[in-house]
Amino acid sequence: MRLSGRPLMLGGVAIAILMLLTLVMAPHNSQYNSGSTYGRAPDGYGAWYAYMEARGAAIQRWRKPLRDLIGAEASRETAPVQTPATLLRIIPNRANTRLDGGLTDWIQQGNTFVLLGADSGVTEAAFTTWQESEVGEVKIDTSRRRVNLELAADILLGDRFGAVVWRTEIGKGQAIWATTPYLGANAYQDQSGNYAFLAQLVEQADQAIWADEYIHGYKDADTLAAEEGIETWRDYLAKTPWLIVLAQVSMLLLIAIWGQNRRFGSPMSLKHPPINNSEAYIQALAQVLRKAGSQQFVVDVVGKAERLHLQKGLGFGSIPVDEAALLEAWVSKTGRPAAELKQILHFNAQKRSIYEQDLLTWLQKIQSVRQQW
Repeated sequence: MRLSGRPLMLGGVAIAILMLLTLVMAPHNSQYNSGSTYGRAPDGYGAWYAYMEARGAAIQRWRKPLRDLIGAEASRETAPVQTPATLLRIIPNRANTRLDGGLTDWIQQGNTFVLLGADSGVTEAAFTTWQESEVGEVKIDTSRRRVNLELAADILLGDRFGAVVWRTEIGKGQAIWATTPYLGANAYQDQSGNYAFLAQLVEQADQAIWADEYIHGYKDADTLAAEEGIETWRDYLAKTPWLIVLAQVSMLLLIAIWGQNRRFGSPMSLKHPPINNSEAYIQALAQVLRKAGSQQFVVDVVGKAERLHLQKGLGFGSIPVDEAALLEAWVSKTGRPAAELKQILHFNAQKRSIYEQDLLTWLQKIQSVRQQW
């Protein structure tokens, strides 16, 4: 059976709503790929990372918590990673330039910290500018500049509106900041100056270079095992976004209820059986006779009709015959006593009042006689 267009259309709308709810309500984190060396989107750093590997730079991805790199446990023990080293952090949502105690101590030991996406104010500078550097022009797409710098800070890239990239010496090490988080993003692959300038920032003598991927959600196997442990089905259910599941189940339930009520298209009216005019006439006449109390009339009419029917059935034709001959023929054919048939033929011979129950009993006896021959 072919479905009408309306159920198909409503089903398509329901599926579209479920997909939209899944996309809108599903948990997500936009910084996972933005600024990540795994990212292949315009705001990712996958191309720059490949550029650094081609240069032979000692660059690696860091996928552990920061404390494992800088050794900032409460005991202040030696860091598990050999120093000096350079840590590159790319944060697209404007990071605070204040350093915590553990990171400051790590820098003072002779390490380098580079942060792209430092918090800074918007100035009247044009959004797109080309800044001169030792390695060529660097394209900057932001009007944010750092205006108030510490006295010990050196401007590495900037203009009359303020600093775009600046450096501060901290103990034996240094911290480098940039107002743009997209200094070496994939979108700038054609700007050779951008990639070379960022490479110059992170390449400090023979220091190892670590690109922090932990802040973008990437973790190595040991870190995952330590933070999450062995996940059970209960842990999985605890992380399940039940709001999305509830919305989908509710939508499917509504579709199922609608489908049970109208599975094959528009509702069809019931077809009534054709009316038998003869039967309808007989039933109407019976109702009239019952209301009029005409039981005797019914007995007379039905009695004559049944006697004629019996007479024809016994082979006498339609001409009335003697009752004795009729009884003898009936007994000969059925083997039943003559009194049984005689009782039917002479019902209400005394002209007494006939009750409805007596009439029904007499009609049942007539039916029984019909079934015997």
